[in-house]
Amino acid sequence: MKVEQDLHMSRGDGETSYAANSRLQEKAILKTRPLLHKAVEEAHASLSGLSRAPAGGKMVVADLGCSSGPNTLLVVSEVLSAVANRSSCDHKSSLVADVQFFLNDLPGNDFNLVFQSLELFKKLAEMEFGKALPPYYIAGLPGSFYTRLFPDRSVHLFHSSYCLMWRSKVPDKLASGEVLNAGNMYIWETTPPSVVKLYQRQFQEDFSQFLALRHDELVSGGQMVLTFLGRKNRDVLRGEVSYMYGLLAQALQSLVQEGRVEEEKLDSFNLPFYSPSVDEVKAVIRQSGLFDISHIQLFESNWDPQDDSDDDDVATLDSVRSGVNVARCIRAVLEPLIARHFGRCIVDDLFDMYARNVAQHLEQVKTKYPVIVLSLKARR
Repeated sequence: MKVEQDLHMSRGDGETSYAANSRLQEKAILKTRPLLHKAVEEAHASLSGLSRAPAGGKMVVADLGCSSGPNTLLVVSEVLSAVANRSSCDHKSSLVADVQFFLNDLPGNDFNLVFQSLELFKKLAEMEFGKALPPYYIAGLPGSFYTRLFPDRSVHLFHSSYCLMWRSKVPDKLASGEVLNAGNMYIWETTPPSVVKLYQRQFQEDFSQFLALRHDELVSGGQMVLTFLGRKNRDVLRGEVSYMYGLLAQALQSLVQEGRVEEEKLDSFNLPFYSPSVDEVKAVIRQSGLFDISHIQLFESNWDPQDDSDDDDVATLDSVRSGVNVARCIRAVLEPLIARHFGRCIVDDLFDMYARNVAQHLEQVKTKYPVIVLSLKARR
């Protein structure tokens, strides 16, 4: 697996596309809206000390792992809203900052779908904000956020949602072809401790690299708001996200038993993924010495993106429907990787099996994703 080439959400806007199945990610953006608005306001405020030359009136915002579909431009809308509010409250300055957006994702991302929706977005933004709409410009920026993306000290705000649990690569020993995590695609109950350590080391290396790169690219006083899947359970082998991938691995194992998938294919399929705990995240940030943590918390979101209930004790009312909803959500994320590795012919049946596995699980316990959100400010 070559992550930079192969990892992307399902393209287009059809029934199984990411654009049509990304409500879970939308809920996270809305949940973290106050934190994003605060970061925008602080980044915007830092412009007041700059020269009134044209460059001094520009705020650069980068959305890392922007994907495609309505959530991409939802982030843009939220930033514009925060800038408009800030500008209307800042009576000391007649300068209205231009906002330059860079929408970043891997080259396989469906940038065309994003660009095709810009005209409608422009009309809706003009209707919503009227004269308060700040001048803004949007550009696509393909590339891995584990590489350098911008010149030194050129970005005021980095935003990333539901992305940093993805690794830059599958750990080398797992990708070498040696079977180390048989029957699994991620960490699960039968995963050896040595494999867990490989995933943890890859997370530490990737996140450290990410922080160092962004620190170089941020202006003085620059901000970051990051949201990604994490882990509430201290037991790495039974992390909440591990259940999700464990149930999908069980569906693949069923196809192996039916002779439709080669066992070797399953044993060689390892996800470039790791969901850390809050303590693991804090440890890497502190070790880097590059950022101050303004805010960090963990919140939870139901597996079923259509389930907005908050009660932990209430069983899933319609586990079959929830199973289908969860399967559609995960299919929109993983179908490209699965189709490339196993062949497209198994995809429909695989996710039908997966939906049933999820339904049976939700009949026993209502499960939630732990989501980590943090706001960081660059040290200088």
